[in-house]
Amino acid sequence: MPKVTLLKDRGGPVCLARKVAGKRHLTPDEISVLLRNGNVSSDPDWQNVFVPEGEGEFDPSLISWSVFNGVIVLGIVRPATLRFHDLELNTGIYRSVLYDVVIGDDCVVHNVGYLSNYKIGDRVMLFNVQEMSCTKHSKFGEGILKEGEDEENRIWIGVGNENGNRGILAFTDMIAADAFLWSRFREDSLLMRRFVELTEAGNDGKNNTFGIVEDDVVIKNCTLLKDAKIGAFAYIKGAFKLKNITVLSSGQEPSQIGEGVEMVNGIMGYGSHVFYQAVAVRFVMGRNCHLKYGARLLNSFLGDNSTVSCCELLNNLIFPFHEQHHNSSFLIAATVMGQSNVASAATIGSNHNSRSPDGEMVAGRGFWPGLCSDFKYDSRFASFVLVSKGSYQNELNITYPFSLVATGGEDGAVHIIPAYWFIYNMFAIVRNKYKFSARDKRVVKVQHIETDPLAPDTMQEVEAAIKRLIDLTERYLKLPKEALSDMTLHNPRPEYLSETRQKAASAGNEEERRQIAKDYLHQNPEAKFLLLDDRCQRKHGAIIEKPAQAYREYRRIMKYFAVESLMQWGLERGIEELGKDDMEAIKALPLYTSWMNAGGQVIPASKVYEMFSLVKIGRIKSWAEVHAFYDECQKSYTDYKARYAIYLLEQLYSRPSEEFDREVYKDITNDVAYVSMNMLESSITSREKDYTDFFRSITFRNKKERDTVLGSLEDNSFLKHLRYSTDEFNGVLEKIFRKLR
Repeated sequence: MPKVTLLKDRGGPVCLARKVAGKRHLTPDEISVLLRNGNVSSDPDWQNVFVPEGEGEFDPSLISWSVFNGVIVLGIVRPATLRFHDLELNTGIYRSVLYDVVIGDDCVVHNVGYLSNYKIGDRVMLFNVQEMSCTKHSKFGEGILKEGEDEENRIWIGVGNENGNRGILAFTDMIAADAFLWSRFREDSLLMRRFVELTEAGNDGKNNTFGIVEDDVVIKNCTLLKDAKIGAFAYIKGAFKLKNITVLSSGQEPSQIGEGVEMVNGIMGYGSHVFYQAVAVRFVMGRNCHLKYGARLLNSFLGDNSTVSCCELLNNLIFPFHEQHHNSSFLIAATVMGQSNVASAATIGSNHNSRSPDGEMVAGRGFWPGLCSDFKYDSRFASFVLVSKGSYQNELNITYPFSLVATGGEDGAVHIIPAYWFIYNMFAIVRNKYKFSARDKRVVKVQHIETDPLAPDTMQEVEAAIKRLIDLTERYLKLPKEALSDMTLHNPRPEYLSETRQKAASAGNEEERRQIAKDYLHQNPEAKFLLLDDRCQRKHGAIIEKPAQAYREYRRIMKYFAVESLMQWGLERGIEELGKDDMEAIKALPLYTSWMNAGGQVIPASKVYEMFSLVKIGRIKSWAEVHAFYDECQKSYTDYKARYAIYLLEQLYSRPSEEFDREVYKDITNDVAYVSMNMLESSITSREKDYTDFFRSITFRNKKERDTVLGSLEDNSFLKHLRYSTDEFNGVLEKIFRKLR
């Protein structure tokens, strides 16, 4: 049997004699009314209850069959009705047990079995709650310590790896960038210590904590709330267990918790919703997140604007805009960098390749594993990789962004089409660019999120992929004749291939051979051959398909990004035609060629290291100051991109921008115009298939029914916006280099 300890009245004479500002003791008449209504106090003289001093602000008839223990401070209690949806209740306290509680004005406390050590705001509705209590040492889900507690009491969230060695500490204002940087740079012990100190900043450690329920909160039909801090306008109904958590909520971004939910040791972000038997333990949820239908979020960080249904997430660091549904999918020990979608039956993290469960996966933005796909750890994926349905038996290292990955044949090699999205699925690029910004329902946007697939983080991957294709093509050109024939599918210029092979064989150094391979890709874009990349998969490597086409599309998309970045820089300054002075001004800006996706915000890597230095020397003393540093980086983002854009163009044309002539600018403009029109035409064509494909019409009785269900092509708002923005972009494109040509 559990041991029950009998305690004396915790208030004691000192508490009972305490003077509460703006409050008074009860009058004899008020005490008489309370007694007639069946109320009980731990103090026979009712000196432990304080009520408002103003006339007409306390009506004892609105309190019945309740128990008052310890010190009870009441706000205005007057005849009124609070209503939320279909729940309408009279203000007052009915059939409840209170112990050391402060209650605000015009509140409803109905059938609360045990309410202890809480401060309740104004216009709060508490209805049918079994237990709602708070210990004096509560941390509300934050990774801090109170007086007398050892380090072993600190609650860590083991993101990214099941062994816990990437653990982070939750704090109320944590965003994905904080969690990412804390989890990745583990070798810097001083930085790790300083991050703990930043988290402890402002914590006095005293064991004097009250539970908090802010204004306009509704809590009904719940079993247990213990050590919980509930933000304003939150709505909690039917929750099973809420323990040691903070629910961030406001009038602009109200949060909701629904039936059967269990949440322990964590932070729930503003405007988030957790429903239908979902479970969250040791967690941080960002803004506008949705956890529902039995989903399990364990030892994980879930970034802003993410939705998880039915499935399991364990030891994960998830950036914003993550989608994961269906009861058969789960994600374990991964860092997924946003704009991702985990399909049904995808089992990511089901096996390991070491002697302990310490494998992990890192996936760039736009990760999209197909139905029923599974992977072996450790694996890494570049941005916007689409993985076809299949079982991948060996570790993967996919370094080609915007690629399609599929299982191979008997040889065991995986097959990769680099730049697949640009060759076959440009509609997805355009749609992603617009859909994520449209789905961002945050009112307050602390975490900066880059939603454009074409950004510095992806362009640095594109640049690396181009270099890799050149290196592998150099190998291809040196293959023996028979092996070359096996790897060549279609060669429209056999004599050119022969000449190029001879040049490569007689080249004097590695630089010359790389230039020859680059020229071959550049001059023979219609050639279809295969490359073998041994770095992409353990044991069997990968077959790279359509490398010449990928090389061409990668170059085009880099030009598109570069020109769009220069346009943004100019338009912010009211400049549509860049002159030499403008180009010189951009080139005078700092050049950053290494970029980091920090929780969704794309930041130059050297700026991140600069922030680390400031943290370590004590110049940055709080997480608020860290966030201010992110904000300053974002203010200069357009400048950073413009400078990087010129660098990329110089790399593509192997000369400084000062030497660009009319032909170079014409070539840039032509390729960018091609990409712009391809985006529009591919989007229209993709959507048209919903109306012209025979099989898309077989479920409809007639065209009118189909258009009613699908909507008409002419009325598609996305395509209307895309046509307008494309015309606008092309108009600026015609002018931007006019002065430089």
